[in-house]
Amino acid sequence: MNRTLQGYACLAAAMALVGSTVVASKVIAAGLPPFTATALRFALALPCFALLWRLTGTRLPELQWRDWLLLTAQAIAGSVGYTTLLIAGLQRTSAVDAGVILGTLPLVSAGVAIVALGERPGRATLLAIGAAAAGVWLMTRSGAAEGAGSVAGNALVLGAVLCEGLFILLHKRLHAPVPPLALSAIMCAIGLLVCVPASLAEMPWTLDVSTDALLAVAYYALVPTVGGFLLWYAGAARVAGSDAALFTAVAPVSAVLLAAALLGERLSAGQLWGMACVLGAVFILGWARKPAADMP
Repeated sequence: MNRTLQGYACLAAAMALVGSTVVASKVIAAGLPPFTATALRFALALPCFALLWRLTGTRLPELQWRDWLLLTAQAIAGSVGYTTLLIAGLQRTSAVDAGVILGTLPLVSAGVAIVALGERPGRATLLAIGAAAAGVWLMTRSGAAEGAGSVAGNALVLGAVLCEGLFILLHKRLHAPVPPLALSAIMCAIGLLVCVPASLAEMPWTLDVSTDALLAVAYYALVPTVGGFLLWYAGAARVAGSDAALFTAVAPVSAVLLAAALLGERLSAGQLWGMACVLGAVFILGWARKPAADMP
């Protein structure tokens, strides 16, 4: 297998693991409150990232106080906000719906950049955002027919994706680039500090915590979080950036297929059409950016 194919395999595996976090979060949502689960996730992942940081000798650049504020905001939005909202949303909606919404991340990120940074979108970007919005509407309408709770859950999951979009935006505002491994360790450390007080307020010791939920947290922390990180950056080092971006489309497909296979969730026609629209939007955005991204 040549270097490029190895990169594609790593990227696809990484995004498949990201998709599996939706199923894991669904299991977690049935047995643990959101902040407690998120705190446990960070507590398990942090030692792994810290060890990798030490073994690789990754150096942290000198950061100004403004950069530390941005890193804290990133952790609160992208680490804490994303995970807790995803778990809270999956207490109210299906993993299939959440998987489809997860696929809107590249489009949500583009929308955040347009609103917050005043970027001027091209026709392809507007078309992609419109296609993604149509996909979410189709899927939400299908879920609403089965119960109003699905609409509230979908809104929470979309809020999680928005938090991840804010994470990406805030990362662009850093004065000094932070190496990915160091960034992951810092996000886990700050996220853990934020989540511990909130998890105490949830009084998890008074709950009947299921073994399945604890195992799902351990899986989320060690396999998609740490393992997915290693796979993604191993793949990204072997292929063009524009090609890597296209592999984000694997995540919603993985989430939907795993939800159907492992959780036994039914796939409605509206959900399938919604997923098709979202995937089409991701590819429109990816190919629109490909020529500029591939320029030296």
